[in-house]
Amino acid sequence: MQSFFIELFNRSSVIKPNCDALMSTFLQIETATPVCSATLSKNGEIVYNKEDFTGQSHAVKLGVFVEETMQHVRREGLHVDAVVVSSGPGSYTGLRIGVSEAKGLSYGLGAPLIAIPTPLIMAHMLKDEVEEDALLCPMIDARRMEVYATFFDTSLNVVRPTAADIVTENGYSDLLENHRVVFFGNGADKCKTMITHPNARFLPDVYPLASAMTALAEKAFTEKDFVDTAYFEPFYLKEFVATVPKNKVLSNI
Repeated sequence: MQSFFIELFNRSSVIKPNCDALMSTFLQIETATPVCSATLSKNGEIVYNKEDFTGQSHAVKLGVFVEETMQHVRREGLHVDAVVVSSGPGSYTGLRIGVSEAKGLSYGLGAPLIAIPTPLIMAHMLKDEVEEDALLCPMIDARRMEVYATFFDTSLNVVRPTAADIVTENGYSDLLENHRVVFFGNGADKCKTMITHPNARFLPDVYPLASAMTALAEKAFTEKDFVDTAYFEPFYLKEFVATVPKNKVLSNI
């Protein structure tokens, strides 16, 4: 379900990037959680947007979204000045799909690649919707009883860097003693019944979206904060560990 907060929000030749963000067109991709999205922004405005909230179907959905977006680019005679991708942490598979697509587009379009941390995207979505002295804590599901959590102030300064935290009853008590903390994201549901401090507030149905990346992309573009397309990798935070299905284990006994 999309919440109020979610609602807030021809192959080109290689040329030297135009670093005037207010006159630029960005193709933005977000795949770090079960939501898959792709957005085209022009001069700071969203001109084309595709989102899917149905679950882990990124391998199918993203290619379709990007093809439809590029059709719009060709119809309107636009030039993509940069490709922007959510860099994690988050779903290992989702991040690989999104970053692989973004790198291919970067090469094919001759456009620089911008990578934006997923927690920063989420914090940016809510920074104007909470009390000024509150802390923002985007949480991304890390499986089992773990979450990827980052703490920001409402100016988007990092108060505590991203970490893989085990959810406990006394989790974040040091920060909660001195601050109102707003928890959100698909990892926050794990904490609702365990973190009961009066300074804790939980907001449901907040997912990182490609459409929320535009202002952050403009800032990175103006500062020429590009990543190396050839060598860039997502921020996984934890190594991927493959598991063997139970039926396979039993068949080998």
